[in-house]
Amino acid sequence: MIGFGEYQSHGVIMGVVTDFKAASDAAHSALITAEQSAGVKVDEVYLAQSDCHLEGFYNEASVSVSAADNTVSQMDIDTVCRLAKAKALPEGRMVVHHIRRPFRLDGKMVGRNPEHLNGHRMEVDYWTVHGQEAMIANGIHVIRGYDVWVSDRILSSLASGTMMTTWQDRQHGTLVIDIGAGTTDFVLYRDGTPLKTGVLSVGGAHITNDLTLGLRATEGQAEKLKIRHGRANVVTREKSDKVWLNGDFAIEDRQFPRQMIETITSARVTELFEIVKKKLGETLTPDRCPMGVVLTGGSSKLPGMADTAAKVFELPANLGALPPGVDEKLSDPSHPAVLGLLHFGLQNRVDEPGIRRRKSGGLLRKLFTVGA
Repeated sequence: MIGFGEYQSHGVIMGVVTDFKAASDAAHSALITAEQSAGVKVDEVYLAQSDCHLEGFYNEASVSVSAADNTVSQMDIDTVCRLAKAKALPEGRMVVHHIRRPFRLDGKMVGRNPEHLNGHRMEVDYWTVHGQEAMIANGIHVIRGYDVWVSDRILSSLASGTMMTTWQDRQHGTLVIDIGAGTTDFVLYRDGTPLKTGVLSVGGAHITNDLTLGLRATEGQAEKLKIRHGRANVVTREKSDKVWLNGDFAIEDRQFPRQMIETITSARVTELFEIVKKKLGETLTPDRCPMGVVLTGGSSKLPGMADTAAKVFELPANLGALPPGVDEKLSDPSHPAVLGLLHFGLQNRVDEPGIRRRKSGGLLRKLFTVGA
């Protein structure tokens, strides 16, 4: 790492560009800061995708092995993958990621590459993530407006998940939840690859908004109370226990019930985890997710997050830690997605099991494909 830049986000709500100029100015400020820090010009970027319009579905396909001696050929592999990815999308939507699951041969999992293995019937299924073309284009245009090439768009959940887990974690089964300000991204890993991903239009800003309404406070006051006294679980027992907003006893200073703050913040966090659990449904089971839940994102710093997650999911839960060697300035939980983008950028040059890049014509068709 030779430099980085960051800037307060503007013009984006729940992952969607709502004010093109404000979003462009914020992105440009971050780019300029990064260039000044590193002493080089930024020519291309990898853009995180964390939009609430993203959806996903499973599609599977199977083929009979074509060779007379029942040996799987590359043609068989290409055919079954093409069929599994062939499901049509509604008008106005486009594929962001094709995430391939391990192949199965005669009902048995055979992993990444079944070529030259012997069997009669081969199967594979994909988790396909898709989004609205117009919204995807808006995000790209924000960057392209400053003559910077958008090399690829990568799901924020995959970027964070790659940084916060080891290959062994992903192989045995783990759930990564990245709680940001406006959105929450999640990815469930199993057998070494993503099994299911999703984006919720709920994040730390909604906790702040709940405090604003529940305490009749301003947004600035609510944010301050959340950071200083908010919790993902209720530990205060005395209703009479109160906290000062500023502690300077000035005219604008006032007291708030600590228990009420905890009750409001914990209710929203619990609801968030319950929504993720409902989205995953039967794909999330304790026996197939033994590595538990990993929490990251700026809003994961709220005390009690791991305890509440463990209670809702009935799984071990912990706050994720970045790999050793990461610059101390980037060790904050809000940075894993950005670092994950760099990881995927490097993997364009180094092949990683189950992941390779696909190039195709046109800016909007330059998509990142997992397990193509």
